[in-house]
Amino acid sequence: MTQAKLLAAFKALLKEERYGSQGEIVDALKQQGFSNVSQSKVSRMLSKHGAVRTRNAKQEMVYCLPAEISVPSAKAPLNQLVLDIQHNDVMVIIRTSPGAAQLIARLLDSVGKKEGVLGTIAGDDTIFIAPLKVSEIDFTLEKVKSLFEAQAVVPDGSN
Repeated sequence: MTQAKLLAAFKALLKEERYGSQGEIVDALKQQGFSNVSQSKVSRMLSKHGAVRTRNAKQEMVYCLPAEISVPSAKAPLNQLVLDIQHNDVMVIIRTSPGAAQLIARLLDSVGKKEGVLGTIAGDDTIFIAPLKVSEIDFTLEKVKSLFEAQAVVPDGSN
């Protein structure tokens, strides 16, 4: 079988988010007829395609590809990475595409106090923003929202 078919089968398996070891991936590929696949070949493929181990919906550690967990690229408009912005009267919370939180938090840390942002803490897909003044959290929320709404008005060059 061709390398292209092997790669397609490999990626399809990782999309299933159920393989926690390289051996399981090898076995699954062999069941599909790829008899010449070894653990070292799977290891190289995982490395080459940037696969990571993460928790699936069942909280099992499994391999998946960055594209499958939506790792942001430099070409992705920021407003497409930000899914939700709200506050709980103490902090502003931003939900992002998986893998995008640290990128967005770095941007927010750079705008800082002018926008009402004292500091941020970012996980994989969630950012907590400490407002400069809790009493002015609505100001911080609106300023943060406006940062990402402005990204939507990027000219595409077609007139």
